Amino acid sequence: MEFPTLGRRRLLELGAGGVTVAVLAACAPATDGPEPSTGEVRSGSFTSRFRADTGTNWSLAIPARGANSDQPPLPVAVFLHGTGADHRMIFDELRAGDVLSQHAARGGTPFALAAVDGGESWWHRRATGTDTQAMVVEEFIPLLAGQGLDTGRLAVFGLSMGGFGALLLASQHRIPGLRAVAAMSPAVWSLHDAARTDNFDSAEDFAANDIFALRPELGALPKRIDCGTSDNLHYSVKDYVSGLPGEHEGGFQDGGHDGGYWRSILPDVFSFLGRNLA
Repeated sequence: MEFPTLGRRRLLELGAGGVTVAVLAACAPATDGPEPSTGEVRSGSFTSRFRADTGTNWSLAIPARGANSDQPPLPVAVFLHGTGADHRMIFDELRAGDVLSQHAARGGTPFALAAVDGGESWWHRRATGTDTQAMVVEEFIPLLAGQGLDTGRLAVFGLSMGGFGALLLASQHRIPGLRAVAAMSPAVWSLHDAARTDNFDSAEDFAANDIFALRPELGALPKRIDCGTSDNLHYSVKDYVSGLPGEHEGGFQDGGHDGGYWRSILPDVFSFLGRNLA
């Protein structure tokens, strides 16, 4: 089992239940705020009935909350990755464990951060039978509840393909306890491109998962959407945002479709998630 790279750490092998725990000391850049506390990462895998012939890996970051054992279970934010990535991306490339520790150290509402493998599925049911959206709802969220988390206080967010997936999931499912959705540089389009078969199997598949047509389904759910002004998706995302119901946070900042931009906005995204998971 591989572990997210989240700064200095010593590994504690539990050897039970297919789950490994890493005890972490965050190493985010020095700030004027409080020193972040030690937390942990749990990693594991399961066999999904919605993803044939492959194991599904996951990781879960939990910030430290002190020695009081009477504290209520933490809420959880589920992250959906983009193309060419897996569940480790947010930890390895975006250093989300460090950002989560800094968020808690500054007095933000503590929450757990969970990520799961989705392959190149675009987070919806495909002609192959793969259905990673159902995997998240029917398997991964119950797994997180089994890890002692409060899935009655839940958020979903993602980037690029995963940003599309987060918005789609929040639009198509009435998940009990879903408190917020956030998308960083979501890969959204208002028209089907027949030259592309990676994201949709057909025009009918696009219509069934048309994120623009589904905007009213988000209703009053708290929403945050960000995109860089140098991103090729910039104008498509602006078009999507212009038709959202109710209020929303986020915006269009300097940056492209890359890790540097996503790292720059992640603290604000975590602040948004924390406020709505409180």
